[in-house]
Amino acid sequence: MKVGVIGGGQLGRMLSLAGTPLGMQFTFLDPAVDACAAAVGEHLLGGYDSQEHLQQLAQTVDLVTFEFESVPAETVAFLEQFVPVYPSANALRIARDRWFEKSMFKALGIPTTEFADVLSQADLEAAVAQIGLPAVLKTRTLGYDGKGQKVLREAADVVDAFAYLGNVPCILEGFVAFSGEVSLIAVRGRDGEVLSYPLVHNVHNDGILHLSVASDEHPLQALAQDYAERVLKELDYVGVLAFEFFEVDGGLKANEIAPRVHNSGHWTIEGAECSQFENHLRAVAGLPLGSVEKVGHSAMLNFIGSIPATADVVAVADCHLHDYSKAFKPGRKVGHATLRSQSAQRLQEQIAALEALLDS
Repeated sequence: MKVGVIGGGQLGRMLSLAGTPLGMQFTFLDPAVDACAAAVGEHLLGGYDSQEHLQQLAQTVDLVTFEFESVPAETVAFLEQFVPVYPSANALRIARDRWFEKSMFKALGIPTTEFADVLSQADLEAAVAQIGLPAVLKTRTLGYDGKGQKVLREAADVVDAFAYLGNVPCILEGFVAFSGEVSLIAVRGRDGEVLSYPLVHNVHNDGILHLSVASDEHPLQALAQDYAERVLKELDYVGVLAFEFFEVDGGLKANEIAPRVHNSGHWTIEGAECSQFENHLRAVAGLPLGSVEKVGHSAMLNFIGSIPATADVVAVADCHLHDYSKAFKPGRKVGHATLRSQSAQRLQEQIAALEALLDS
């Protein structure tokens, strides 16, 4: 089977690494000459809005998926005329726009913070009057890893905040006093079967995911799965979807969804019976889904900007290095390591040893 992937970053790279043993071949459409997925598949150099390149992709593959939600929904809609695409253009349209996304949560009865659409500075001031401060102003589309947003703590922060984010459509969200951040990686097959991995505890530094630790029988697992299944059914979704939540007063408030394989699910490569990458490919290809059971205790730590010496990383017990072969750059995800252990206490010791390398 030939699979087309819109985007040639590390997520596409890891999709190919998971799909090659299944007999799949990959073509990546990406405008970057140094796309890191090019090492594990054919690289079609072209823009995401180039109909010529999109048609070329469609003519050479059996189906198409995408590795990130920055892809315009119009791109997927165009491709759907020629080849099956999963997830669908409609799922992408909603998931990539925070206003549509939050509105869907509200319609499905999934708790989330207060929010308001902001199309001008006047809209922002009216929304602040309604929601209050502190609050977070975010661009409706794009923006990730702490980009495309501004925290508003006092009245002075509101002044010119809409212009600060580029005078583009935004959403104002009420600030959430949470006790923890968790995410659920769920997968839905073409036949409607849904499986969910264990909830993951996430730690962020400067808005970028630093550490994810797979939970053991989290008390909110069933609730998270219920919320995810509502969204998956509503969108008639096929593939892996990540759902980020805030833990609040013993319950969950929805933060956002990502219509793709997700950074907080990287632990599944070595830490689950079937990784999120393989399960995404199984889902979009119409194959039976694989087991989402954990193998021991697992965690994932991101390398941001640079990676410590390979010998030092792999010297940590049961540590698996994933180097994306990307040029080192401040604030850029250039690799990660997954850790696996037979005890939770030992896992924490491994995490501490790995984190010590970041400070050395």
